[in-house]
Amino acid sequence: MVKIYTRKGDDGTTSLWYGGRVPKTHDRTEAYGSLDEAVSALGVARALCEPGEEEVAADVLALQNELFVAGAELATAPEAAGRLEDGVSRITAEMVDELDAEIDRYMERVDLPPQFVIPGGTRLSAQLDFARTLIRRAERRVAALARDGELASAEVLRYLNRASDLCYALARATDTDDPALFEGRRKAR
Repeated sequence: MVKIYTRKGDDGTTSLWYGGRVPKTHDRTEAYGSLDEAVSALGVARALCEPGEEEVAADVLALQNELFVAGAELATAPEAAGRLEDGVSRITAEMVDELDAEIDRYMERVDLPPQFVIPGGTRLSAQLDFARTLIRRAERRVAALARDGELASAEVLRYLNRASDLCYALARATDTDDPALFEGRRKAR
């Protein structure tokens, strides 16, 4: 039997890739922890894909894999960033560009309402919107790392910004087309 516990984190710290320990409450840990939550939420979204939504399922799986790349980069202290490998453990500008193309591909299929969209038209779109919010939280944590000079590269921040946009595009593409449900915000009652 493989034991998955080490007891090393019992003191409230965690190991970084390529060495070092940080508190579990550190912005870095919060950032990659938020990505872990997003990857799991995307797993639920993928499980909700019905027959005919194979393209969405494949794109969600690809996004999950790339978020693991972002997580690996974030779990590495900046001084060890030279050990990371492009596309495997480090986000690249090309990965950001590829997300731009995916976002455009999905948004070409969608007519957005003129007001804010309220999530929940379908179970799948609601789950994608939930994943989007988790990625946004990770993005805020990464922005704090950037502000504090704790990022080796700004590409991961750009990537997360696009990844949440992709979740938005996927959510809209899998949402209901009933305009009565998506009139957006209304005046207070």
